[in-house]
Amino acid sequence: MSRSICSRCLSQQLPSPRLFPAPFAQAAAFSTSPSNSAAAKKKVVTKPGARQGTTLRLSKNKREAGGRPPAPGERKASRKKISLSNPNALEVQGLQDLTKDYTTSARLAEVEGRVLGLQEQNVEALKALEAFKHTQGWRYFRKPATLVRRETVELARAMEEAEGSAEGTKRLALCGEQGSGKSVLQLQAMVLAQQKGWVVVHLPDAQDIAIGHSSYAPSGDGKTYIQPHYTAALLSRIAAANHEVLSKLELSQTHDLPIPVQANISLSRFAELGARDPEIAWPVYCALMAELTTPSATRPPLLFTMDAIDHIMRPSGYLDGDAKPLHSHDLAIVSHYLSFLSGSSPLPHGGMILAATTASNRPKSPTLSHILATQTKPQQWDPHHGYTTSQTPTWDPYAPFDQRVADSLAGVEVRDIKGLSKDEAKGVMEFYALSGMLRGEVTERLVGEKWTLSGGGVFGELERGSVGMRV
Repeated sequence: MSRSICSRCLSQQLPSPRLFPAPFAQAAAFSTSPSNSAAAKKKVVTKPGARQGTTLRLSKNKREAGGRPPAPGERKASRKKISLSNPNALEVQGLQDLTKDYTTSARLAEVEGRVLGLQEQNVEALKALEAFKHTQGWRYFRKPATLVRRETVELARAMEEAEGSAEGTKRLALCGEQGSGKSVLQLQAMVLAQQKGWVVVHLPDAQDIAIGHSSYAPSGDGKTYIQPHYTAALLSRIAAANHEVLSKLELSQTHDLPIPVQANISLSRFAELGARDPEIAWPVYCALMAELTTPSATRPPLLFTMDAIDHIMRPSGYLDGDAKPLHSHDLAIVSHYLSFLSGSSPLPHGGMILAATTASNRPKSPTLSHILATQTKPQQWDPHHGYTTSQTPTWDPYAPFDQRVADSLAGVEVRDIKGLSKDEAKGVMEFYALSGMLRGEVTERLVGEKWTLSGGGVFGELERGSVGMRV
C-alpha cells in the first residue's frame, strides 16, 4: 500500500527542534556553593560587661520593700533637727537668766564675760523665728545659755541709740571668719528686742530665698518676683514669735487686699490669715509691714535681720521670662529688705536693720568681698611694728562690678567679729566645767592653751576643742 504522505513532506511540516527552548539544567546533587534562597545567619553579640557564673547573694544585703517612704520635707527636717537640751549634762547652780534687767548696755557690761541662760518664752520665740542653727553647740548643755561678750554690750548700746526716732535707726552688717559668733550675736539682738517690746522679723537663711527651691511668680509691678509659699511661712513665723506684741495692735489703714478683712482686726490675726493661703501672702505681708512702719505713737520699733546675706548679693537660681538668670535683688522679699538696709525706706519709730555674712558656704561675690574688706581694713603682721593696719584694698579691674550690690550697702556700718578675749574664754570654759562637759580644773594655763589652739579665741573652735572633742 502506498503512503499518502511521504517522509520528506512530513519532515517539512514538523517544527524545527531549535524553536523549543532548552530546558534548565538541574542542580548537581553535591555542590560547595551556598544556595541563593537560604536565609543569612544572625550574629550573636555578647555584652562586654556580662559576667559568667553565679553571683553570691546574701540575705543581709537585701533591701526591704515594705515600709512607708519619707514624706516630702521629712529628710530635710531630720537633717536640720535642733536639740536644745542635754539631759545628761549637769544643771549649773546659780545660773542667772537674761531677763529684762539686763536689757541696757550698762547692766550687760557688769556681767561681761559671764554666761546667762535664756528664758523659756524667749526660747519659744527664737524657735519660731528659726534663730537656732544645728551647727551651734546647744545640744551639749542642760538649757540654752549664751555668753555676754564685748560685742554684745556694743550691740545693746546701739539698740539704745536706735530706739524712738527714725534718725537713730542703725544699719549694721556683721562679718568674720567661720565660728566667730555672728549668728549668735543676731540671736542675742533678738532676745534684747523681745524684752524691749520690739517687733522682730528674721530671715534665717538667705540661701533658702535665692537658691531656686521655692515657688515664684511675677508681681503686679512687673519688675520683681514674689515667692508665695516662702512669704506664707515668713508670716507664720512673725505671728508666732511676736504674738504678745501684735495681738495688742490693730489694723489702722485701708489696704488693697484680694479678700475682705475686718476693719479692727489685730495684726497677729491678720498675719495668721496671710500665712494660711500663699495666694494672698504677699499682699498681706506688704500691708503688715506698712502698718508697722506707719508713723504712730502706738507702733513699736522694728528689728529686721537676715543671715547669710552673701547669697543675695549675686544672681539667684531663678530664671526670668527670657530664661535668663534672675538677680537676687529682683526678688520681692530681698528688694523689700534691702530697701531698709540701704536706708531708702525709713523706720519712723526707730529700730535696727541687722545683716550677717556666712563663712561656711560663702558664694562668690566680688563686690561684696571688696566692700567688706574696705570697711574692715584687715591687719597685717609687720616684724618690726607688730600688727599694723594695711592699706585700703584696691579693686580688681578684671572682676565684674555689681553696682546694685554697692548701692544696697551704702552707708551700712560693717563690724568685723573677732575671737574672744582670754577673760571671756575663761568665763565660757568655767560654764563648760560646771555643766560637766569639761573635766578638770579651769586654770590660766588651760585657758591659754585652748585660746591659742582655737585661733585666738574663735568661739566655734574653742567650743569644739573643749567640749566637742570629748563628746
